[in-house]
Amino acid sequence: MLVTRAEVEHVAELARLALTETEIPYFQQQLSAILTEVEKMQEVPTDDVPPTSQVIPRTNVLRADVIGETLERDDILAIAPAHDGVRYSVPRILGEDE
Repeated sequence: MLVTRAEVEHVAELARLALTETEIPYFQQQLSAILTEVEKMQEVPTDDVPPTSQVIPRTNVLRADVIGETLERDDILAIAPAHDGVRYSVPRILGEDE
């Protein structure tokens, strides 16, 4: 499939790319080659192939959710740069309106 200069310019505009005069023919050739390969793939009979999101079956590897040792609040707050006795204090990053 031959991509025209106008099509390359249109795609570049949609992608907000500024192409030079030497890049336009290069991308014409590249896009034409890509679309030619896509056309070839369209010829492959896939009517009996079910839709697939993964070629290789995937399984989640999960670990048991086990409660472990926890730290005491006072120990954590003791090493905090700033706190109010209950929570960490951090600098405000958003204004009052946000």
